[in-house]
Amino acid sequence: MSDKILMKGNEAIAEAAIIAGCRHYFGYPITPQTEIAAYMAKKMPKIGGTFLQAESEIAAINMVYGVASAGKRVMTSSSSPGVSLKGEGLSYLAGSDLPSLIVNVQRGGPGLGGIQPSQSDYFQSTRGGGHGDYHMIVLAPASVQEMAELTVKGFELADTYRMTSMILADGTMGQMMEPVNLDLDVKPAHEKPWATTGTQMAREHNIVNSLSLVPEELEELNFKRYDRYKVIEENETMFEEYKVEDADIVLAAFGIAARVSKNAVDEARKMGIKAGLIRPITLWPFPKAPFKAAAEHAKAFISVELNMGQMIEDVILATESKCPVTLCNRAGGMIPDPKQVLNSIIEVNGGMK
Repeated sequence: MSDKILMKGNEAIAEAAIIAGCRHYFGYPITPQTEIAAYMAKKMPKIGGTFLQAESEIAAINMVYGVASAGKRVMTSSSSPGVSLKGEGLSYLAGSDLPSLIVNVQRGGPGLGGIQPSQSDYFQSTRGGGHGDYHMIVLAPASVQEMAELTVKGFELADTYRMTSMILADGTMGQMMEPVNLDLDVKPAHEKPWATTGTQMAREHNIVNSLSLVPEELEELNFKRYDRYKVIEENETMFEEYKVEDADIVLAAFGIAARVSKNAVDEARKMGIKAGLIRPITLWPFPKAPFKAAAEHAKAFISVELNMGQMIEDVILATESKCPVTLCNRAGGMIPDPKQVLNSIIEVNGGMK
């Protein structure tokens, strides 16, 4: 094991991407993720990589498309409104079945909003991010260590399933500093026989394209893509459970909200209230199984979010409406503190029969 070093979350993502074999980064500065671009600007030239600050987020995502077509590990990063600008390119990547890593360190919205942390891009990311029928793998870190580990995991999942992975972090995760172990487990990159690397006259040409003008063919492509998504849902969901086994009240939270919620669970237990926490690590695919299982014994669920209530819809679906699901939230860049979450637990507990 290597020694831990103190790093900011954004820097941990950038270093982990380099460790994972990423040598191509295209981005544009926007708070609170700019440190990723700054780190890449310093490091990439020293290791023979490519850093380019594009003229816009739109240009950056299309550069990602080009490098992904050549079969290289590539990434871009941005924050909420910048990711919206990348939406068309995200759809093109999905339509061309190209692997890449996108990082969204979220800020408050809608619009330009503010630069404080938020989780209000949950719908955008888990429902695709652009137009058409598709998904991205969405990973939600809750520590700086996970910022690094899930970056590596994101590249590997993207390569395995030929699709985009997204790190969806709130601004707190990007800006906070914690000790990180960078002795990361990196699996060898997949062979990519589909890549546009030149034929040397030894094979047929590879063509990367998202255009399909024959409706029957496009339908078949979409059905095949969703067959692949089913495999991902069966094999790649990740989550953490905390004191759920006997819980009457189960909290659902990710990112910084999960860290706050864990403290609230501990305080509730001291008061004799059986509380627990399920933390989704993959937001897509959403880990339905632990919620469904917990709904067999829990009396209520509370979704703790830094938005106006988005993940709560997936919690309701996963629990099949077997018990009430309420919302504990802050918005616009505000973060609920453990006392607010504890008060929600107490309130729900008082209303239980």
